[in-house]
Amino acid sequence: MIETLSSIFLLLGTLLILLSALGILKMPDLYTRMSATTKASTLGIGLVLTGTVIYWQDFGIASRAFAIIFFLFLTAPVAAHIIGRAAYFGKVPLWEKTRINELKERSPEDEE
Repeated sequence: MIETLSSIFLLLGTLLILLSALGILKMPDLYTRMSATTKASTLGIGLVLTGTVIYWQDFGIASRAFAIIFFLFLTAPVAAHIIGRAAYFGKVPLWEKTRINELKERSPEDEE
């Protein structure tokens, strides 16, 4: 039963990581690529580590895995946000079908 549950988590995690890789290839611009990869890969790695914890059932492995999951969920969205803002203010073009641009009226000087 433990092997089955662990396998389900590992399979779902690897499928989300594959989806993240496909997002890099299929999305039209930097911003949508970052969104797809950050969300899917963060959740995918979390599921893979959860499957590992379920399989091994060791406190040392569990504490390290949950620390990694916590750190990843804390830092990946923030890093993607900062990279996206830097790219936007660095004039990386948006996809031509982008309809909402909330940063259009803002500039880096407005934040100081």
